[in-house]
Amino acid sequence: MKIVAFGASHSQKSINKQLAVYVASQFENASVKVLDLNDYDLPVFTVDLEEKIGHPEPAQKFVKDLEGADLLIISFAEYNGSYASGFKNIFDWASRVKLQVFDTKVFLLATATGAGGGRYVLENAVNRFPRHGAEILATFYLPFFYQNFDSQQGITHPEFREMFESALQEVKNKLL
Repeated sequence: MKIVAFGASHSQKSINKQLAVYVASQFENASVKVLDLNDYDLPVFTVDLEEKIGHPEPAQKFVKDLEGADLLIISFAEYNGSYASGFKNIFDWASRVKLQVFDTKVFLLATATGAGGGRYVLENAVNRFPRHGAEILATFYLPFFYQNFDSQQGITHPEFREMFESALQEVKNKLL
């Protein structure tokens, strides 16, 4: 099984990338490719710019890097209740290259340092991504990341760990 995982943030210390990598590690015998959105340097999307320059190579590369995945694991940073601006920009460009940019099975995640845990951005993605080909298998969000996650142990809070294990099992069952 081929998994592509990334944190939907440009932060060099992205807690969402940490969560996505951890979740990907929970799949035995999987080939995992971890993307870093910083590798896709793109100008701010506008229709005028698209008419002028077409589809920039980094947007095409992002689409190509997603293709062929059996599972996408995406963990969202939440900025003001929505996508981080850097992710929204790459999403805008990529969906112009290929409308069905997320044309596979998807496990959607979010985490944040506060009590909301990114649940609002996760709701946005759940509503939007199927229009771009995503078959959403499960979702999970983790509030208070630094209190509830350890890089060695993973999710440490018993209640959130149980919720995560349930979502993970749901994904695994649907992949069979």
